[in-house]
Amino acid sequence: MQSHEDLQEELPRESPGLGRTHEVTNQVPPLAGYNLFSSDTALSAALDREGAGWQRDTLLRHGAALSTPDTLALAELANRHSPELFTHDPRGERVDALEFHPSWHTLLALLRGEGLHALPFSEPRAGAMVARCAGYFLHAQLESGSLCPLTMTFASIPVLQREPALFDLLRDKLYTREHDPRDVPLSQKRSAMIGMGMTEKQGGSDVRSNQTRATATRGSGRGAEYRLVGHKWFFSAPQCDAHLVLARTDDHNGLSCFFVPRFRPDGQKNAVQIQRLKDKLGNRSNASSEVEFLDAYGVMIGDEGRGVPTIIEMANYTRLDCVIGSAALMRAALVQAIHHARHRSAFGRRLVDQPLMRNVLADLALESEAATVLFMHLARAFEDSADTATASPAQRAWRRIVTPAAKYWVCKRALEFTGEAMEVWGGNGYVETGPMARFYREAPVNSIWEGSGNVMCLDVLRAMEREPDAAQALFAEWQTDAQGHPALRAALGRLVATLTGPADGRESAARRIAQQLVLIAQASLLAKYAPAAIADAFIDTRLADGCGESGRVYGTLPSTIDHAAIVERAFPA
Repeated sequence: MQSHEDLQEELPRESPGLGRTHEVTNQVPPLAGYNLFSSDTALSAALDREGAGWQRDTLLRHGAALSTPDTLALAELANRHSPELFTHDPRGERVDALEFHPSWHTLLALLRGEGLHALPFSEPRAGAMVARCAGYFLHAQLESGSLCPLTMTFASIPVLQREPALFDLLRDKLYTREHDPRDVPLSQKRSAMIGMGMTEKQGGSDVRSNQTRATATRGSGRGAEYRLVGHKWFFSAPQCDAHLVLARTDDHNGLSCFFVPRFRPDGQKNAVQIQRLKDKLGNRSNASSEVEFLDAYGVMIGDEGRGVPTIIEMANYTRLDCVIGSAALMRAALVQAIHHARHRSAFGRRLVDQPLMRNVLADLALESEAATVLFMHLARAFEDSADTATASPAQRAWRRIVTPAAKYWVCKRALEFTGEAMEVWGGNGYVETGPMARFYREAPVNSIWEGSGNVMCLDVLRAMEREPDAAQALFAEWQTDAQGHPALRAALGRLVATLTGPADGRESAARRIAQQLVLIAQASLLAKYAPAAIADAFIDTRLADGCGESGRVYGTLPSTIDHAAIVERAFPA
């Protein structure tokens, strides 16, 4: 039997191949260190056009900070380490505490530090809404879950401003750029976050079927205190310092809106018990929950029985953020796909040099630019129509009619878009070690949250019926934009014919109407503001006769279009 020493003598002194089967080549380096703002030609142009050029330096700084390796790692960490619920402390006391990974709080601190939770209200000036939406778009390319509590906080401000006594207590905590993660009474907090709770098990989007009851304990009506008993099936961001909640009072069968804080005025935890956290497909960094109200303290805001109109104002803002969030997912997936194609070779050529791959990337780039110019114009419309007494009919139409249509269409397109971009990466895109799987899992939420596709399309029809002068002003504006674009003019004519046809057919055609409305809106904006090659390519492949042959599956653009130029414009090398 050989000794250990004999065996050692027989082994080669150097084994350069031992444990190494191959060299790693043709793998794509991580995309980092680029400026999210300066590399986005469409966003940069829209910032000036829509009146927020004064925010350029801030967005340049923010765009650079978001792509550092340390910042990019925050998104991965926050989604890998999901929030945990602890219903009781070690002594058995009910605490309903939530524990987040530190990366979550760093992300929220980044958002608040840029003022994206309140900018148009805390620092009002011309273009402030546009500036805020542009910054939100940049952050949404980094991580989506942290946007949820920020969006709800932002959208709650115009609702709470109508309650002077309550808003006086909240103003500084809502406007501050500091993130305060402590779970303590509002009176002790340096900043505040506001959530919302509308849906119940039996109703979903049909909030008028809600059963939660509110009983007056001190006075009644607006500003009075109530005790709430019931539940919410989706209670977004339960760690927020307060939520706006819908419930029925004993004196009115209609729904009323209530401000329900996490702690009662006496400093004790409010009787809002978290039953469990939702196990979601995406949005994993953020906590969504099921709760029960066990005589929970609340204060009525708005008029009794007018809870739905009160909270719908909040939903109008959150719907815009859904559009922006989906546009941001598309942009993030696009730049990842282009970066990958520039560094990966197959069949003897870089992917980006292969005609069919360039077709796919160019088609994705057109879709992304159209979404970007649309949400930036909507941001300006929200600002211009803030005063309904002075807003023009066309401004009202962009906000009231185009926003729900955009929420339907852009959010729907993000699902297919992220899937196509993942395919550019191949198998590397399908694993959780890169960002593409997270983008894909995140894509469906904006179609569902704040009203599903059918709800949005029906809302478009209702808005046009309730404000026919606004719809007419919008179509007149588009008719002017369509001059010189026969395909756009013909598409607008077909839409008008559908809308003026038999009423009983409009509801079943609501999705087609909303789709055409958004495509015409995007085409009109591109026709006015984008290079002719971009506008013509979009119109010819989305609205022209026979466009069913392209625009449905990405990568079906005609060969006559300069695909390489479109890709280069989207993300300059």
